[in-house]
Amino acid sequence: MSINSNDPGEIARLIAELKEEHRDLDEAIMRLSADPSVDQLRVRRMKKRKLKLKDWIANLESRLIPDLDA
Repeated sequence: MSINSNDPGEIARLIAELKEEHRDLDEAIMRLSADPSVDQLRVRRMKKRKLKLKDWIANLESRLIPDLDA
C-alpha cells in the first residue's frame, strides 16, 4: 500500500481505517482460533494480513513525524 499525499489529515484518516481493520482481524482470529475445526491456512493468512497492516500503520505514523536535521 502506498499513499502519495503528504496531507497529515489524509494520512491520519488512513491510519484510523487501518487500525480498525487490524482490530477486526484480531477479533476474527481469536474467534476462529477457539474453533478446533477451523481452516488453519485461513488463520495464517489473516495473521499475515494483520502483520502487514501493522507495518503500514507504523510507516504512515512515521510520515507524520517531521524530519529534524541533526
